[in-house]
Amino acid sequence: MPADAPRELTVRALATVLLSVVAVAPAAAQNPAVVKMAVVPSIPSASSFLALDKGYFRAAGLDVTIERIDSLSKAVAFVSTNQVQVGQGGISAGFFNAVAEGLPLTLALESGSTPLYHRILLRTGIKDVIRTPADLKGRRIGVASPGSAAVYEIGMVLDSAGLKLKDIDVKYLSYTQMGPALANGALDAALEVAPFIDIAIEQKMAVGWIDPEDHIRQLPLTNVFYIANVDWIRREGEVARRFFVALARAGRDYCQAYHHGPNRREVIDVMIRNKIVEDRSLLERMDWQARNADGTVNLDSLASMQSFYRQERIIDREAPRDGLVDLSFAQAAVRELGGFQLINSSSALNGCR
Repeated sequence: MPADAPRELTVRALATVLLSVVAVAPAAAQNPAVVKMAVVPSIPSASSFLALDKGYFRAAGLDVTIERIDSLSKAVAFVSTNQVQVGQGGISAGFFNAVAEGLPLTLALESGSTPLYHRILLRTGIKDVIRTPADLKGRRIGVASPGSAAVYEIGMVLDSAGLKLKDIDVKYLSYTQMGPALANGALDAALEVAPFIDIAIEQKMAVGWIDPEDHIRQLPLTNVFYIANVDWIRREGEVARRFFVALARAGRDYCQAYHHGPNRREVIDVMIRNKIVEDRSLLERMDWQARNADGTVNLDSLASMQSFYRQERIIDREAPRDGLVDLSFAQAAVRELGGFQLINSSSALNGCR
């Protein structure tokens, strides 16, 4: 046998192995599965854009497109008919109604929970008059949209004083409109979210008052989710698993940045590039909403919210508690990604752990 025969055999063997690897490569890697999602641009939505921009979807063999919407309630129809497979945004009464009516929807992962860093703001002229939730009776209070999680938050604040929604004058406005409405006297109070809290206070349109979470009994409060089409999950279970594990991975990146970890600048870059918030200095100093680092949904929080909507006659009936959530995706994330390890262990912030 020639002296170079062993080397030739080794090269041939290596080539054979490489060819066999290519031959058995997952079909998903060769033909990426197409997934469409609709996202409400907000601080918690950074995880969706992170998964896209950092290549987590691509690495999972997925071809994902993100469409922007202004509320998750609008995505319910699109997701239930599988025009888009997944939606992300704040939960609303419409989701509970849809599930109760038998539409193929489920909550797959949470992407926003306590601490929310929401705030009730007051019109400057009444800051010394409104001292307790009982003083809100008869007042004009701004809330983002009917049946939203913000309605539940306001409802729990009122409940702490023995009041109901009927005891106030609810005005539905967008978050961008609330500051000016407080400044011109059209509102007495409003439930605001970041970054509009900071903007309204810094521009002296309103004054900060109370955190709704101080009046909510069922904590942690979970209010931002990924909803998914159940029929799609049944047909494309493996694709769905890869998709939500990729999102959970990006959610952990978000949590590291939330705790001012070494990737905070990178996450802020993603938010700015995707026009979630374009003011870097504001993103640096404002409070970001927390989340569960594994995407695990708090069923008790969901049940409390649904019960409130039923009591206030916002929904006609309640869906079975266990039919609201598919817990398998958060479990898969823990199984595949391991336990979440916080890099900035000195962070004193609650949530995102």
